[in-house]
Amino acid sequence: MRTLCITLGDPCGLGPELVARHFLENPADKDRMLVIGPVSAMDRELDRMGADRFFTVLDDPVRVADGGPGVYLYEPELLRTISFPPGHACSQGGLAAGESLDLAVEVLQSGLAQGLLTCPLNKAMLHAAGFDFPGHTEFLADKLGVGRDNVCMHLCGHDPDDPSPKLRVSLVSTHPRLRDVPDLVTGERILHCLRLTAEFVRTLGLAGPVGVCGLNPHAGESGRIGDEEITTIIPALERAKADGMDVAGPIPGDTIFHFAAKGRYPAVLAMYHDQGLAPLKLLHFSRAVNVTLGLPYPRTSPDHGTGYDLVGKGEASIHSFQAALDLLQKLVGRQ
Repeated sequence: MRTLCITLGDPCGLGPELVARHFLENPADKDRMLVIGPVSAMDRELDRMGADRFFTVLDDPVRVADGGPGVYLYEPELLRTISFPPGHACSQGGLAAGESLDLAVEVLQSGLAQGLLTCPLNKAMLHAAGFDFPGHTEFLADKLGVGRDNVCMHLCGHDPDDPSPKLRVSLVSTHPRLRDVPDLVTGERILHCLRLTAEFVRTLGLAGPVGVCGLNPHAGESGRIGDEEITTIIPALERAKADGMDVAGPIPGDTIFHFAAKGRYPAVLAMYHDQGLAPLKLLHFSRAVNVTLGLPYPRTSPDHGTGYDLVGKGEASIHSFQAALDLLQKLVGRQ
């Protein structure tokens, strides 16, 4: 029987509510779910909803292997005497997120779990708690020994009840200043992200070329409004084709997503954050999933933040969390 690990992220945010609402409505009857985070944050949400515990608290995460299908919760020892004020950004929330991620890495490396879903954290509070990482992606890449340059940020629309085409977007660069993007769009980086994206597409059982965006408007118009397509992107695509990859491009960013949404491209490689994620969130805002490509274990996350302003109101959408869990189950099943 497989075990999936779920970190609550920042427990002052929406993570505890998302986990509680999902499993109260959808009991885990096939897999073991090992939730890592503060017990008090989960009990807070259950008290608010007037619901009983649906999880078993473990005194050692290793004991999850002794159980059957269901939800199990382990609280890192350092968190047991700390308060987590709901709806507030604070270093306690960052500490909980970092400690839970550290333990999740140990759980994965020990073979206790086969995949990871991470609930949202606050990057500033993660730093305030002493964890020097920009976010989940870099944290996991470093801790799992892969290296930040060897992973690729990928976001995709995912709805198990809707078979229509979805946008799936990988990013060559993630969160730099826009003025820094051209220097980060290198041939090696494009080629690496293409390999990871093509592999992900095959894992999902999809066919067709990965569409590649140009960097400049109109993909540079043959060098008249930018030459990065000629000097960098096209040579990278030629190398990809020589390696047997099915790729197409460079295609102007203002047209490629229209055709991808109709199914022509199972995935798109965008050069920078807003180029790729603006169209994806337009179509899949409530059902988008963040996937880290290049890790030794499948990792997914809801594509939204901590949502402090929604904590305690019961108004937050749980669709992105549910999509992230469903996709994780599919990815683990195809390893």
